[in-house]
Amino acid sequence: MLVLALDTATPASTAALVEVTAGGLTGISERRTVDPRAHGEKLAPEIAAALADAGVRPADLTAIVAGVGPGPYTGLRVGLATAASMGQALGIPTYGVCSLDGLGRAAGPGRVLVATDARRREVYFATYVDGVRSAGPEVAKPAEVTGQFDRVVGEGGLKYGDLFGVPVEEHLLYPPGAALVALAAERIREAAPSEPLTPLYLRRPDAVEPAGRKTVLT
Repeated sequence: MLVLALDTATPASTAALVEVTAGGLTGISERRTVDPRAHGEKLAPEIAAALADAGVRPADLTAIVAGVGPGPYTGLRVGLATAASMGQALGIPTYGVCSLDGLGRAAGPGRVLVATDARRREVYFATYVDGVRSAGPEVAKPAEVTGQFDRVVGEGGLKYGDLFGVPVEEHLLYPPGAALVALAAERIREAAPSEPLTPLYLRRPDAVEPAGRKTVLT
């Protein structure tokens, strides 16, 4: 089963093609661009390139897996809207997974902090034990992040590594496509029904309703 994985929850936009079998999964191709302002321009060409690298057509896909965040609204909605529209057009199911979980799974054994850049000098974070989430996700100032962990992954960890006080794994900054698909592998094998791709936002909207009417003097 050929599965397309998409993630735009971080400054990177990622498109990956992964083969899921009864016994495991294999990453076939992956394209990524790191530019927080270019998700809308880069994702579609990345999808086309990832498929072309493997000699695959969209009609060959079995399912689509999308990272649902947490992440900034503007970038995150690009990946989710693309995944939803492709799933509908191709008549294949879509599955959502937490983007932080992809990094946590890829980090492997041990106690790991996953931190991605939430802007405003904050991070989205969660902690993992042997690849399984143990706490989070949350958003906070880096200095306010607490918990037991031996190392940190994610571009938030690289940016604020001096505040976390543990080694930073600089090779693992963005969710790998294969790790995202692994989180949905059982649903894919069981041909589970398509899921709504609901974005995971951890912040309240910036816009608020006025508390009361303002007096206008004429």
